[in-house]
Amino acid sequence: MYTTDDLEKILNFKTWSDKRKIDELLMIDARIYASLGSDSTKSEIDDAKRKSKKIYRAIKEVDYDMGNSFLELMDK
Repeated sequence: MYTTDDLEKILNFKTWSDKRKIDELLMIDARIYASLGSDSTKSEIDDAKRKSKKIYRAIKEVDYDMGNSFLELMDK
């Protein structure tokens, strides 16, 4: 199971298609938010948002429009 520490590694996989890279990055993002609950502290929520932003920047390297859309929606 990959984490945000593996973003660069995922982006550099030569045998993975762009779709597979994006899918894996989005699965990491989903796991981050799935671990949050109603009892999560503001600090934990802010940390999840920071990690998401890193993930969306990584997606932007693979698919500029998709990554940019995620980042813009995050700022709203």
